[in-house]
Amino acid sequence: MLEPTAFPPPMTAFDALLRPHRRAVHLHCYRMVGSFAEADDLVQETLLRAWNSRDAFDASSGETGMRRWLYRIATNACLDHLRTSSRQATSAHSFAEIPWLQPYPDVLLEEEAVARESIALGYLALIQRLPPRQRAAFVLCEVLDWSAAETASLLETSVAAVNSSLQRARATLSRHETPAHGGPVTADERALLAAFISAHQGGDCKASIALLTRDVRVTMPPLPMCIEGVDQVLPLMERANTMGEWRLVPAWANRMPAAVSYLRRPGDQELRAFKIDVLHVRDGRIHEITTFQPSQLAAFGLPEVLA
Repeated sequence: MLEPTAFPPPMTAFDALLRPHRRAVHLHCYRMVGSFAEADDLVQETLLRAWNSRDAFDASSGETGMRRWLYRIATNACLDHLRTSSRQATSAHSFAEIPWLQPYPDVLLEEEAVARESIALGYLALIQRLPPRQRAAFVLCEVLDWSAAETASLLETSVAAVNSSLQRARATLSRHETPAHGGPVTADERALLAAFISAHQGGDCKASIALLTRDVRVTMPPLPMCIEGVDQVLPLMERANTMGEWRLVPAWANRMPAAVSYLRRPGDQELRAFKIDVLHVRDGRIHEITTFQPSQLAAFGLPEVLA
């Protein structure tokens, strides 16, 4: 993922200037649109726009100036994309209402200092409720720490309009529970993930249920289903045990415990990638399981077929 763009020879020197900022730009696009795959496309669009407007870049502004310039271009690319897709979450009850949501592999976050609460799935889901320009103002000011004046310049609006957008965005988010994901990954979370993997692989429904809160929720974007409560989740686990042999690999995503599941169906010789489970932990137990299709395995550094 995020392989260097195949620039023609005249662009290679310029590409060398851009390369250190690719990950930050990708992460910014991901926050704006909530989709890893779409963020990939938007990075490429950003780089092409940067090349086409390269004469406008002030080389004396250095690395910091380059990154801020790219953020400007990327934000506008995201706004153009959101304008054509007319996509905005209308509810924040569950991830089932955000079918475009995709996980972000932690292995790609190591190059950037990423606050845990600013990348958690719950946080992303909440900001997907904001209108695009309001979302841009919120991400730029709250996450990237831009001033209202800088943000107003980017959005070609007034400082008063940016402050009004921020006020409305904060009011919208305050009506919903803010995901509690502060600090680094804990030893307890690692142990919980190991227990989740062991129970799943062993087909031990009793052990799996013991790891969950009573009001656990399971969602499977892009499917619209939302399964809530232990009594509803148990049949799902029992059905999984009839599908074949499971092997799970730990793969942290969005600074949250996650596992990639491989399945060997009856009669098949291979363990094939089947799903990615991202776990939201609350008070030492799994409060939510978000199951994604395994479409970003290369970004996780994992194969389609497990040896």
